[in-house]
Parts: sequence; structure tokens; C-alpha cells
Amino acid sequence: MTINPEPITIAIDRGGTFTDILYRVGSIEESFKLLSVDPTNYKDANIEGIRRVLEIVHGISIPRGIPLDTSSISSIRLGTTVATNALLERKGAKIALVTTKGFKDLLHIGDQSRPELFALNIVKPGVLFEEVVEADERVTLPAFTVDPTGYDAQELIDDIRYVRGETNEVFEIIKPLDIEKLRTDLVQLKNKGIKSIAIVFIHGFNFQLHEKLAGELAKQVGFTNVSLSHEILPVIKAVPRGQSTTLDAYLTPIVKEYISAFLKGFKPGFEKYTRIEFMQSDGGLCSYTKFSGLKSLLSGPAGGIVGAAKTCYDSNRKFPIIGFDMGGTSTDVSRFAGDYEFSFESIIAGIKIAAPQLDINTVAAGGGSILTYQNGVFHVGPESAGAYPGPACYRKNGPLTITDANLFTGRLLPNYFPQVFGPDENQPIDMEITKQKFEELTKIINADNPKFPKTAYEIAEGFIDVANYQMAKPIRNLTESKGHDVSKHILSSFGGAGGQHACSLAKLLKINKVIIHKHSSILSAYGIYLAPNVVEIQEPVSETYSSYTRINLLKNCQRLQSICRKNLISQGVKQDSVVYNIYLNMGYKGSDTRIMVPQPNDDDFLSLFYSMHAKEFAFNDEDRPIIVSDIRVRASGDVSSYDKSIKSPYDEYDDIGKLAAKSSIIRETRNSVYVDGNHYQTDVFLLKKLPTGAIVEGPALIVDANQTIFITPSSVATILSNHIIIDLETTYKSTATTSFVDPVQLSIFANRFMSIAESMSRTLQKIAVSANIKERLDYSCALFDNEGNLAANAPNVPVHLGSMSTAIKYQLDFWGQDLKEGDILCTNSPSVGGTHLPDITIISPVFFEDKLQFVVASRAHHSEIGGSAPGSSSSYARDIYDEGVNIETWKIVSKGKFDYDGLKYHFVDNPKSHGVSGTRNIDDNISDLKAQIASNQRGINLLKELFEEYGSETVLFYMKKVKKAAALAVTKFFKDFANKNKDKLPLSAIDYMDDGSEIRVKVDINEHEGIATFDFTGTSLESYSNLNAPKSITLSAVIYVLRCLIDLDIPLNQGCLDPCKLIIPDNSLINPSKFAAVCAGNGMTSQRLTDVLFKVFGFTSASGGCMNGINFGTGGENEKGEMIKGFGYTETIGQGSCAGIIEKNGERYGFHGFSGTQTNMTNTRITDAEVLEKRYPCFLIEYCIRKDSGGKGKWNGGDGLIREIQFNSPVHVSLVTQRRVYKPWGIYGGEPGHVGENYLGRNRGNGVIQWIRLPSLAEIEIKSGDILKILTPGGGGFGNVNDTDEFWNISTDFKYDKTGNQHIIAGGSLGKHVEAANTSQ
Repeated sequence: MTINPEPITIAIDRGGTFTDILYRVGSIEESFKLLSVDPTNYKDANIEGIRRVLEIVHGISIPRGIPLDTSSISSIRLGTTVATNALLERKGAKIALVTTKGFKDLLHIGDQSRPELFALNIVKPGVLFEEVVEADERVTLPAFTVDPTGYDAQELIDDIRYVRGETNEVFEIIKPLDIEKLRTDLVQLKNKGIKSIAIVFIHGFNFQLHEKLAGELAKQVGFTNVSLSHEILPVIKAVPRGQSTTLDAYLTPIVKEYISAFLKGFKPGFEKYTRIEFMQSDGGLCSYTKFSGLKSLLSGPAGGIVGAAKTCYDSNRKFPIIGFDMGGTSTDVSRFAGDYEFSFESIIAGIKIAAPQLDINTVAAGGGSILTYQNGVFHVGPESAGAYPGPACYRKNGPLTITDANLFTGRLLPNYFPQVFGPDENQPIDMEITKQKFEELTKIINADNPKFPKTAYEIAEGFIDVANYQMAKPIRNLTESKGHDVSKHILSSFGGAGGQHACSLAKLLKINKVIIHKHSSILSAYGIYLAPNVVEIQEPVSETYSSYTRINLLKNCQRLQSICRKNLISQGVKQDSVVYNIYLNMGYKGSDTRIMVPQPNDDDFLSLFYSMHAKEFAFNDEDRPIIVSDIRVRASGDVSSYDKSIKSPYDEYDDIGKLAAKSSIIRETRNSVYVDGNHYQTDVFLLKKLPTGAIVEGPALIVDANQTIFITPSSVATILSNHIIIDLETTYKSTATTSFVDPVQLSIFANRFMSIAESMSRTLQKIAVSANIKERLDYSCALFDNEGNLAANAPNVPVHLGSMSTAIKYQLDFWGQDLKEGDILCTNSPSVGGTHLPDITIISPVFFEDKLQFVVASRAHHSEIGGSAPGSSSSYARDIYDEGVNIETWKIVSKGKFDYDGLKYHFVDNPKSHGVSGTRNIDDNISDLKAQIASNQRGINLLKELFEEYGSETVLFYMKKVKKAAALAVTKFFKDFANKNKDKLPLSAIDYMDDGSEIRVKVDINEHEGIATFDFTGTSLESYSNLNAPKSITLSAVIYVLRCLIDLDIPLNQGCLDPCKLIIPDNSLINPSKFAAVCAGNGMTSQRLTDVLFKVFGFTSASGGCMNGINFGTGGENEKGEMIKGFGYTETIGQGSCAGIIEKNGERYGFHGFSGTQTNMTNTRITDAEVLEKRYPCFLIEYCIRKDSGGKGKWNGGDGLIREIQFNSPVHVSLVTQRRVYKPWGIYGGEPGHVGENYLGRNRGNGVIQWIRLPSLAEIEIKSGDILKILTPGGGGFGNVNDTDEFWNISTDFKYDKTGNQHIIAGGSLGKHVEAANTSQ
């Protein structure tokens, strides 16, 4: 190309492996790729790309290393991984955190939940700061939102002690900021070499004065970067706001350093000619002068969504698209239906971030997903081979991966793949090593299945099928969780590996059309080129929505619009191009769920909120007030007047004349592809040679320099000027043999069964009304065979694992032939398989072909079911009827009719006949029961679809075999354990409840059969307390412990217990009579059961061993039987986790316990300090790690927590704790952890607090000013302090990555669902 007077525009997306360069001169548009890191040739890929563009356009040679003349370049737009890499590698700036006194450990504790339910070694990402300063300051709210009187404290305003915050709520300044002490502390930080700090005060988003004062002081002291939480993210919740603020402080200096170095690549004065802009995580550009760390993390992936939205969505036809971006190391999924979808809380590199970002969800490890075979089941991922060593075919001794499977089956062609491999980086991918490894794996698999051997091609394709099913599941979850039908979408595929899987994936999702842009391999760069400049501002408010408050809210939005407009104009945006989007963050009063509602044309935010809420959650409560928590303005505009509109590919598809592309002239070559069990001689086409209008019938391969697209049989691709549209046949019937167990189908059915259980789970969460189900996710859903054996369990709650099976079997036996289609059963009694009374189980039989084939069930915790105390969990309960509604057998629905008379009897009349209150909230009970029924119906519908797809014989065959796969894994564990410990068997252990009750267990294993006997003989009698644990809880504890010890992703079903024989004495603490109180057994005794089971196997020390439960509230029935309106609140506090030794990937390593976390049978989140104080009449004095409370050892137990709460008004407190008498034991010479301690501080007036020690279980009448202080137990130590690694045969080189993750965790809105599914009681 020769010199062209027209200006050059450049868009660059720098990825982990390649940097994509797109440039435009006039109407000419070209692109190329170069390595992101190539230090022997250039220092910076971005500068190198710009240099090459200038050489091409001007036809001259430009030496490397000299500043570039950018006078001919009008715009450079960049997406960068600088911040992401710094976070992943933990190479950000050296920073400090300045926070409120009493909260120095808040960001370490987080929400106290653990990321993986079954991981003994609890690994969380470390904090980003190196130092913490506790500022002596504190404010709180004197009013609380659940106050039945509606008191707002406005009359207290004196502008001295009582002041208004940004939301006009009243704040009490308990302690003004101590400026001089903070100055001294900041100077000390500065002297330690720290230049960047994050300032995060409790309630700082709303009462901003103290943060502003501290920020000014920090600048005076000389810090070069000061990140203030109210500026970074002015929203409630101290933890996500604090993590976002520290992240900004950690990354912004790195981003600024990079920009400074980048700009040195240009001649001085470049800004006169060239605008330099960076892509932000929210899908908009900003000037390099305004680019910051927090906004940069999803810079490249955000470009991909913009590219897909701009090139593949038709605003007239309005077909929603699913973006499917499959690369080598990750697979990202997004959705676009005319407006960008945002996530306001996400997880990136293990850090929770609360900021507007495009909703990008990482759902799999990409082409590098490692292939393994274990216990008769095919596994794809979650581990990835990464860029190094990469797949086996990369010639770096890597493992078999999905890329290898695609290569071996002919879906990838070595001659059309970049030849950058081998010692000299000039060889193609290696088919021979891939073939060798698949043949070796085939021998292993066939040795397990000698009667029905498979070929290596069948094995490879089987792994591809499993991978597609695994990717389909989260894509379906993402769309269904938002209330959308996935089959009504178009799949927009991009990324290097997307084209190999797009057709197969679309078929599984019943999507009948795939669209691929011709530049799909550089679509992120294309999106960056097309993106507008964007400025967003968000402000906190606290208003009950009404037509009156809407006027004021919109006035405030107009003020924010003006600020945004000035900001954009300062970046060179044309004023007439600016477009504004206004949002109100709305939700029901008393709920943590919020929806960002865009401004409708008629300004009727309320109707739109109801519509969006119903779509996502399937219900509305129009009698409940709607609270607006934030206002948000997003302004966007363009710098240039260039028309970036793109012709609809669907219009072109309809209008274009089509011609077959079967000619040998067009065909490049042919290649053998193994698909659907057959070898096909498949046509291979070069994309650049295919004319517009060409039709390519599958099977076929379409290739270009950067991608390979596999057109599956019966699919048809149409070539357009800029796109490929593929039409698929989705009305097909799947086939699977029942003459033998196909390990591929075994993996697929295991995924399908789990997917049904998880879909039931999402349905229940959506439709339920109570916060306990909707927000705390205290429920589980499961599938059972027609005998009541567990087939698949979505385990939100560990204590529900396997426990429902007992209840199902009892009900099937009780009802027998009286159970008909249209009947639904309800039970909660511990005597017939329940856990405790609040956990109500709804059971629906599944009839197909007039036979009972399956059972589906949901068990959910109802926060109120009557009894002697509000919340149905009195620590003084001594009889089952003290705890409320008790149902052994009941047809809640008979022949399709809901039994309202039975509801009144069971929930109101029967409890009163036993001298206690009936339910105090029957409306919520009815709503949640109906949500459980709907959840079960979802499971029935999906099972019937599965029957229709495969036939009942096949479904039932593989259901039994999936159960057998779980049994095989447990049997193998028992055999291996017995072989290594034959001289020690039988094993025995004992542990104690605080009242001295014993739990004893003896485990003996038949080494040859792999069957273990768990004998609990000697366990204490039923307790005269509420600590009794029904037998079903013991079953749950056994499954949980086995799943943790096996450490494989085995199916959670009845097979886990098949190799187990359990002896549980009647009338004992863990198998009590039907009359025993059991409420605390669910939470406390279950923890002791897991402790004693871990003790008998000897892999770990004890965890803290308690749920540390606090319930407080007001209201309930008075002496006259009148219902007094009040409120209730429950929390469980974390503790120290165990230490121990684990074998993983052939390595043996020891681990310390984690401090301040939930363990074993609980995984609840703690309510954020700011939300707690806003909602309830209390003040959190301190929440921190209880230093040195973990037991010392070769590996130390984790430390417990200190949580100190002062109450501002009278409440009743129920305290349910354990490990206050007997210490969490150490093992093999490790010291025990400290016991927990409970204290009541009585306010005696005049500032005098009298401290009183409390027992493990207590009912307390709290007065205003009283304090409750809980010190939770630490974990026990493992091994003697002086032991060596050699003594324990430890591999010291085994490491987790720096983010605390073993593999990719989903981000975006799906990440929230994944996390939530692991975090509930």
C-alpha cells in the first residue's frame, strides 16, 4: 500500500498468546496477528503492530526502537491484558489498606464462605495489600429498616453527632476521625515504600466525610495514588466495595506505568494528531488519561461482546444471540438482545469485584481442557494444559486435551494450523504423539471394558461429546437463570476453537442457527474499533419508589448527565452524538436482590421492574414497597462521524442467490473426519476462496489462517459477504446402547441427570418468596429412582446429601399403590427421614408409560413453622413438638388438587394442639411450598424430555450405571485405604458434645471387596436437648466425608453408600426417637459427626466443629395469643479449618488450616456489616481473626473469629453453639485449637459494661446497649511442630496458583450462581 492522505484508524486487542491488529484507511480494512510476547524481536507488541501498520500504509521501512511519527494516525484504540496479567500473577503495586478500627481482617474474611464445598484444604485468594492501618473513626445508623414502627430518626439531626448521609438517611458519628493518629500511621506507611493506598471505611459510601478527610491527608503525606471507596464504587456492602477499591489501588499504578512506557514509543506531540483510547470492562472506550485499574480487567473480552453485538445482532428482527468465545485456555459466554447485559458483582482471578462490567462468563477451560478417565467415567477438565505445556500436539510433553481430540478426529488440519511449534518454533502440530497417547488411553479404557472394546477414534470423539455437554450446561444455566429459553437464540461463535464445536453445541441446545463473522478470530479487536466512548456515574440513594420520588430521582439523574457530558466532550466526543441511559437499582424492601432497571420510554420504572422481576424470579408482590438503592447514568458517544453501521447479515441471507460449493475447483482438498461413529471423506474449503452465496453441506471443513469451522452432517453453511450462517437440524433422537455400558454415554447421562437437578434448583430459587430460600439458598433438589435411591443431587446444602433418600423410601412404602399421577407428597418429620422440622420435603412421582419410573424431590428450609420460639429454633426445646410443624405423611396435592384444609391442619391447628404456636408466616409457607412443587414439575418435564429423546429403557439403564460409577469410586478408595492401613484396622475414634455426650465410630474395611462398616455403637443416648441428629444426618455426614476424601468429581448418588454398612444404635444421639428435639442437631451435631469421621481416617485434624449460630429478633404471639409484628435474623459465624495431608495428582502435600471460614457441613455467607447495621438494631464493634486460636503443629489449624455486636434496642437472642468445652483436637502431635467462648456484656449505665460468660446454648433477653461477643474455635494442628517434610514424605514443590484457584471459576452472573450453589447453610 502506498502513501494515503486519509487518516489511519487502528484497533488492537492484546491477548495472552496473540495480539490482533485491525486498521482502516478510507474504505480499506485489513488485519493481522503477531505474538504478544517476542522479546528477541520487539519490546511491546502494540508498538510493533502500529509500526507495521505505518510501514504497510506508507510503503516505507521504519526501524524498530525509534519513536513513531503518528501524525497520519487519527485514532489508536486498545484492549489490554496488562491489569489482568498483573492480577493473575500478583504483580501489582505495593499497597496498603486504611479501614475502620475493628475491621482490619474484613477483606481476608470476606463473606466467610469457602469456594469449593468438598475441599479439605480451603484455598482462597490472598489479600492484595501488604499493610493495614485501622483509622480511629466510626459511624452507624440509629434507625433500622425492619423496625415495625417505621422510625427514621430524622428528628435527631443536629449536624454534630447526628447528620445526613448521601441518601438522606441519618448517621450517628460515634467516633470522629482521629486525624493526627492517622497522619502518624500514614507517614509510617510511606516510609515503608508504599505509594498507593485504598481507603475503605464502614458506611463510607454514604457518609463520605471521613473518607474525604483521610484521602486529602494521604495526598498531603505524598501518596501517588489514593483510591477512595466512595469514588470507586458508591454502593452498600463494605466487602465487595473494599475489594474493588483495593484492586483499583493495586492495579492503577501498573496501568499508568504501562501507558507511560507505551506513549514513549511515539514522537513528542502525538496528542495533537492522535487520540489514544482504551477499552473498558463495561464495553466503552475512554481516553488514556482516564483509564484505571478497576475498569481494565475485561478489556479484551468486552471487545468481543461489542463485536458480536455490532456484527451479529439485527435490531429489526431482534433475535437474541449467545456469544460463544472458545479459545485455547478459556471459553467465555455472553448474551445480547438489543442492550448490553451487565454484571455488578463478579469474580476475576479469585477476587470479588462490584462494578459495572459486561456480563462475561467463563464456563470452561477451552481447547486446553485436559482429558482423563477415572472410575469408568470420561472427564474433560476442569484443569487446563494452558499455553505451556499446552496440548500434547504442541510438542512440549503436554497431556491429551480437547485440541488433541479435534486433531485426531480430523476436525483440525496440521497444514492449516500455525506452524510455530518445536524447538525452532517452525513445525506443525504433532499428530503422531496425539495418536500415540490416544492409543495408550484406549488400552486403559478397554482393559476396564474388555467385552466391548472401543477404537481410539471412538474414545476421542467421546471426549468431544462430553466436552460439548459440559459446555452446553452452563450456557443453558446462564439463559434460564435470567428467564430466557436458550433454544430461541442464535449462537454467535468466535475465538480460535469456537468453530470446531459451534454446530454440535448448538444442536445440544436445540439452537437451529449459528452465525460466524469472517473476522471472528479477531472479533475483539473489531469490537474495540466499533465501540463508543463511555462514561458512567453511579450514586447511592435510599428511596421508596413512588411517582413523587421518581421526579426527584430523575432530577438527580439529570445532574449526573451533565457531569457525564462534560467528561465525554473533554475526550473529544461530539456533543450531538452523546446518548444517555438512565438506570434505577430497584428491589423489594427487606430483600438483597436488586435489578438495574433501564429508563422506559414512558418513565414507568415500576411496571418495568415488575416485568423484569417476574421474568427472572417468576413472581411479584405488589403490596410490598420497592426500594431504589442507586441511580446510574451511562453516557456514550463517538469521536468521529464515520458511519459504523453494518448491514444485517440476516437480510443478506434472505436476499442472496445461493449456489452449491461442491465443485472440485472450489474445494481445496479432502480430509478424513471421524464423526457420529463413522469416517467421512470430508471436503475442505478455504474461506477466502468461497464466493458469496456459496452453500456448503456438512460434513465439511472451512478454514482460514486463524480458524477452522466444522460443519456437521445434516448442517448447511451459507457464505455471506462478511459472515457464515449455518442452519442445523435440531429435531433428532439420540441413541445409546443398553447392551453394554458405554463410558461416553455414562459421562453424558451423569451430566444430564445433574443438569436436571440443577435446573430444578434454579427454578426453586426463582419462584420462592422467602429470603431463606431465594437469597441464602438453604435448599436442595434431587432425582431418585422408583425405589427411592438417590440418582443425582444438586448439593446446595451438605447436610442434605443423601438424607432425602430415607424420606423418599418411607413415603413410597407408606403410600404404595395409592400413589397416582398428579399426587404430590409433603413431609418433614425426622422420624421418617427428615433432618429438622424447618426442612420441608416435597416429593413428586414421575410416571411414564403408566409406570412409576422416577421420583423428584426438593427440600427447603422454611424460616418459620411455629413452635415455642420465633424462627422455630429455640435452644431450650426438649420435645419435637416444641419446634413446630411435624408432618410424617401428607398428600399436599391429590390428583392435581392442592389440599388447603390439610395445610391449615398441619401448619396451624396441630401445633396448637401440642401447646405451641402454629406458623407465624403461613403466606410465605404457602408460596415456598408452591415454589417447591413448581421446581419438582420442572424436573418431571425435563425427565420426560429425556425419556422421549432416548427411551425409558436407556434412561433407566444409565441411571443405574451412574450410581454404580459412584460406588466404584468409593470401593476403590476403601480398597486402597485398607491396603495401606491393613495393620491398623479396625479404626476407631471418639468425640464429644459440650454436654459430655459421646459420638463413637469404628470403621472396618474388607480389603478384597472394598466394603466398609461404620459402627456407631457406644454413641450416647438421645439427649435432653435439641442437639439430637436424625439418622438421615448421619448418612449425609458419611457421604460428605467420603466425597472430601476421594477428592474426585464423582456423582453424588446412592452409589456412594452402596459399599458402606452403617450400624447406628436406636434411641441414640444420632438416631433418636420420634419425640426428640432435633433443631440444633442439623447444624451442631452434624459438625461433630464429620469431625469424628475425619478423625477415624486420620487425614486431617479437627476443624472448629461448630456453626456458631445466633438468632435474634422480636415479635410473635403474646400471652393472649395475639400476633405481635416483629422481625427475625439468623447468622452462623465462621471458624478455623483443619490442617492435614492430601495426595493430589500423585503428589503428597501438607496444608495449614484457613482462618475465619465456614467448614464442613455449613457454608453460609455472613451478612455484610453495612447491611446488618442498616437493617437491624445493632452495631458491629469488631469482626476480625482471633489470632493464635488455631492449634500449632507441623501444619497449624486455622484461627477462629471474633464477632462483637452491640444492640440498640431490646431483642431476644437464641445462642446455639458447641466446642465451648471440648477443644478441637490436634492429631499426630499437633496441638488442639482453642475452644470457643461466648460473652454477654450487660450495659449497667454510665459507660459501664459488666461481662458475663455464657454457656453453649442460651436464650437471652437483650436490653438496649448490651453486647454479645462470640469467639469462635480454631482448628487443630497436624503433626509435631518439629516434624520434617521427609518424615511425612511431603512433596514441597506442589503449589496452587497465586489466585487461590485450582482451575477457572465462572465470572459474571453465572459466577454468582456457581458461588451461590456452594454457599448456603
